[in-house]
Amino acid sequence: MKYIKYLVFTLTIFFVSCDTDEFLNPIPDTVVVEESFFQTDADVESGLIGIYDALQGVNENTETNIGNFNRGLQFEHLLTEHRTDNTRNATLEGSKSDFHRYVVDANNVESEDFYASMFEVIFRANNVLRFIDVADASNQAKYTAEAKFLRAYAYFKLVRLFSDVPLVTEVVGPEDNETLFVRVSEEQIYAQIVADLQEAVSVLDDSFKSRASRSAAQGILAKVYLTQPTPNYTGAEQLCEAIINSGAFALESNYSDVFYNELNDEIIFAIQYQFGNTLESQSFSSEFTSFSRQGREDGQNIVNDNLVTDFSAFGGVRGPQSFIVLGSSIEVIKYLPEGSDISVSPPTYGDNARNAGNDYIALRYADVLLMHVEATIGAGSSTSDLGALQSFQAVRDRAFPATAPNAISSVTKDELLTERRVELAFENQRWFDLLRFGVANDVLSAHALEMGYVYSARDLLLPIPAREINLSDGLLTQNPGY
Repeated sequence: MKYIKYLVFTLTIFFVSCDTDEFLNPIPDTVVVEESFFQTDADVESGLIGIYDALQGVNENTETNIGNFNRGLQFEHLLTEHRTDNTRNATLEGSKSDFHRYVVDANNVESEDFYASMFEVIFRANNVLRFIDVADASNQAKYTAEAKFLRAYAYFKLVRLFSDVPLVTEVVGPEDNETLFVRVSEEQIYAQIVADLQEAVSVLDDSFKSRASRSAAQGILAKVYLTQPTPNYTGAEQLCEAIINSGAFALESNYSDVFYNELNDEIIFAIQYQFGNTLESQSFSSEFTSFSRQGREDGQNIVNDNLVTDFSAFGGVRGPQSFIVLGSSIEVIKYLPEGSDISVSPPTYGDNARNAGNDYIALRYADVLLMHVEATIGAGSSTSDLGALQSFQAVRDRAFPATAPNAISSVTKDELLTERRVELAFENQRWFDLLRFGVANDVLSAHALEMGYVYSARDLLLPIPAREINLSDGLLTQNPGY
């Protein structure tokens, strides 16, 4: 909510048009009153593209001042992977190291930035919805559905990380504190998310992979159904089967191609970046290096030994295509910057590693197949349903091609959680999986004990940023334990 008062009343940025499957960065311009900006259908679509820009965020290497430039999704690995048994920071220095040690406080700047980034997505979406009547009549329904999809996507991030948050579904004034700063229940947040995604499912088609689509809405809604306080397993199963039966997506035969053949057949929804373009690139790829450091930090997403153990037992071909051992460092290789060569010693990372173009994969087909199994298991502990076994086997066969077809007679919930761990490692899914499967406390307590960290149940939620509480004059309340 860092820029809320400015987003609501004035548009201090101007969006230039581009190919609709590409992204824009806002270009500073003179102050333009929003009523004078949204005058044509093209203006409204540019406003929609600006919502994706808020998700994309600003490269930390381009603009280092975190107080002025939101990072969008570029810090998400800190708030998710680093708080699991998957990865950690290379050092104990700085606020980015707070996450893996469970010492995040209400003044943590990365947590605050993510909170603000997601609310910027929400406010941009609400602003577009306010002027939807400016668009051509033939486009109003799909523009509305797209904006609501993005609003739901941001709220789904927030509610799982912070629990109750303010629910803002229209443009409001800076003095409307009852809307801006009063937290509403998770149940209310989820109800709004479901309503927005259901509308997106009913209106959108599958024209895009880097913008909202019907299948993306179906897949995210399936995950919402699995996550919400009262899960809707049947609804999730039906949504996953709709995606599977559409025939529009398929697993890449080569696992590595998922990450380096961008917008491939497996991708359902991705946030795009452009290599070498300071306004369109991301910096997290370079931050995942440590042995031959390319980023501004000493290394992030350093792989924990127990994940390496799971890869050895259950990963198959995915291990060597997911991480590499370099000296004492175990590093992620799913997002190597363009021009990288890790076959040489020391490895090289091209000429512009800090301006990487690797996409952020928000949803892919393998995730949907494994959610299909999860929905079929439901509140039980295992499944022998034929359709679910076929979904699980498809993922397993790619991982173990030498023994395919790999006969599977049943899948337990524990087996599914492990399969999701090795299939989706470093894709910011593990934290949410542990919560959804109801094992976060047990897994994280054991992990903290092994690593010498101090973990407690309060760490299942991040603190509401102190800055936001201060802006609210104390109206915004804090999560327990902070």
